[in-house]
Amino acid sequence: MRIIAVLLLLAPFYSFAEPVTAGESNPLDTITVTATRVEAPLSTQSSSLSVVTKQDIEQVSAVHISELMVRVPGVWITRGNGQEHLTAIRSPVLTGAGSCGAFYMAEDGVPVRPTGFCNVNQLFDTNSEQAQRIEVLRGPGTVLHSSDAVHGVINVISEAPVPWGSEPETSFQVEAGPDDYGRVKLGTSDRIGQVGYRVSVNGASDHGYQDDSGFDQQKLTARLDYEGAQWSSFSLLNVSNLNQETAGYVVGEDAYKDDQLRKQNPNPEAYRDSQAVRWQTHFERVLEDDSVLIVTPFARHSEMDFLMHFLPGQPIEENGQNSAGVQTTYIKSITDRLQITTGIDMEITEAFLKQYQPTESLWFLPAGQHYDYEVNAQLGAAFLSTEYQWTEKLGVIMGGRYEQLRYDYNNGMISGNTDEEGNQCVSPSSGATGCRYTRPEDRKDDFENTSLNLGLVYRFSDALIASSRFSHGFRAPQATELYRLQSGQEIANLDSEEISSIEVSIKGTLNDFSYDLVGFYMTKDNVIFQSAARQNIDNGETRHYGLEYQLFWPFSDHWYINAGGSFARHQYTSDVSAPGSDPTLSTDGNDMVSAPSHMGSVQVAWQPSSKTSLELEWVSMGKYYTDLENDHHYDGHQLLNLRLRQQLTNRVSAGLRLLNLTDRYYAERADYSGFAGDRYFIGKPRSLYADIRATF
Repeated sequence: MRIIAVLLLLAPFYSFAEPVTAGESNPLDTITVTATRVEAPLSTQSSSLSVVTKQDIEQVSAVHISELMVRVPGVWITRGNGQEHLTAIRSPVLTGAGSCGAFYMAEDGVPVRPTGFCNVNQLFDTNSEQAQRIEVLRGPGTVLHSSDAVHGVINVISEAPVPWGSEPETSFQVEAGPDDYGRVKLGTSDRIGQVGYRVSVNGASDHGYQDDSGFDQQKLTARLDYEGAQWSSFSLLNVSNLNQETAGYVVGEDAYKDDQLRKQNPNPEAYRDSQAVRWQTHFERVLEDDSVLIVTPFARHSEMDFLMHFLPGQPIEENGQNSAGVQTTYIKSITDRLQITTGIDMEITEAFLKQYQPTESLWFLPAGQHYDYEVNAQLGAAFLSTEYQWTEKLGVIMGGRYEQLRYDYNNGMISGNTDEEGNQCVSPSSGATGCRYTRPEDRKDDFENTSLNLGLVYRFSDALIASSRFSHGFRAPQATELYRLQSGQEIANLDSEEISSIEVSIKGTLNDFSYDLVGFYMTKDNVIFQSAARQNIDNGETRHYGLEYQLFWPFSDHWYINAGGSFARHQYTSDVSAPGSDPTLSTDGNDMVSAPSHMGSVQVAWQPSSKTSLELEWVSMGKYYTDLENDHHYDGHQLLNLRLRQQLTNRVSAGLRLLNLTDRYYAERADYSGFAGDRYFIGKPRSLYADIRATF
């Protein structure tokens, strides 16, 4: 805090060279692509969209994407250990096999994982560290998004090559921090004739704050742009690798406040290895009638193996997917007031999953293979969206999407509730029978879903816009929810989860002050969860409502304040239970687990010149319950972060980041287990990071 006081005292005597540039343009003119697949300003869209800019990405220089996403209202990317995470967008933090299916994670519009085969940690496959921007759509996706865009969309946008006529560009950055943390970023870009390219690569190593933890991670993004007489295109290749030594939960009431416990790793044997390769080419052509055709073929490969240290017996999981598909979009103006957008999306997937337990554990957890199956999947969808300018001030957006997802499951083991040899699990003391894991017979499953969207945008003036949106979203069951069964459940008769949403927003500018306020109300049906008997069922119901805000105010030539956050309530509206819990739990009306009533952040920045930037950030996390009965909770926390960037020469700059400035004890996420009690992922103490960046 002394550093801040000194800088504030010096501010009046600083030689100002140039005014603050942030926020000079009208935020309503911000261009996004997530809701429409083509560039469109925020002012024309009824969806709730936020943009994390390149300036934000470079200023934060996040070790984990959670540090960056606190700037988006209603979003909480909660850090596990290393690069692991769970997601909340207008929702509690969702856990379990299908939790990631509520969120559409994409890179340049193409989902990171195939539909039905998501991973809760899949954002670590994206090169968010070197992106042009990150767009977040809060609430159900538009008709252009497939199954899984239930609560929101996170779309990482790659950086294009240098502009036409510009000199070639090469950048280099090296960082260092506590616990032997280090990262190197490299980038190069040029244009030659009709072709431009950009290659970005980064590698990070962290020995971890807790014992026997840490990670090594490498990412590559290569982009090739082409401008032809008829067709334009950009091709994107993404490669990522993660090798992680994982620290598990620290257990015990308020264990995150104990100086000895917080450094311990209860699971020094835990690890996670993950590799992913993705390619896409975005072809675009303006036809003779000024209509636009976009065709985006893509292919993906990913594989992962990790120790499931959070389960009894600590089995090892191996999984992988190969998938390919195409997104098509056709946009045509029928009249000066009416435009239609239509298209077909297709995808095929080959996936496998294996689970193996090396040593004998409890009687119902025999050593050997638990699962070994393959799933082939086909996705087909068609959509139509219309935009009609009803009056000079009122625009209407309406559309629908039909989607069919087919699974073909093939079990590579003996089917049923036995060990890998077909033997029954029998308790030596009581004679009770039954293994924990069950393998269904080979089967096929089809899911057909339809979603509808209606949006209204009313422009009072160029500086004041109101909108409302009625939307319906869905997600088909994930493959693991259908075929990775437990406790003798032979068939999971699951239907798709569905969400109905209404939101009203007002956004605008008042002099230099800009604001975006959104109120929302959502209900979910057929919510899939695992019952007390460890069976996958789909009769859950939940309710979600709240207010989100995003404010920006450059209150002088060299100062600005940015604030964003949400006040929300997420509740069960039916009785649910958790594996191993009391099946008679009464949860109707209870707050959902890991659902803070408020969360947000404020950034106060001082930019005395184009060469200097100082930012003080306040991150606020509210209280939330950690169990279904609402008997246990985490009090929340308040954090301060300080970031300084100084241009040393025309080509070289230096940065300092002091995180958790006041050295507060806090948990990245708190949880409660009926077996272990209170448990936490530990928040790191005060940490100083430094970097040097050079551009040639």
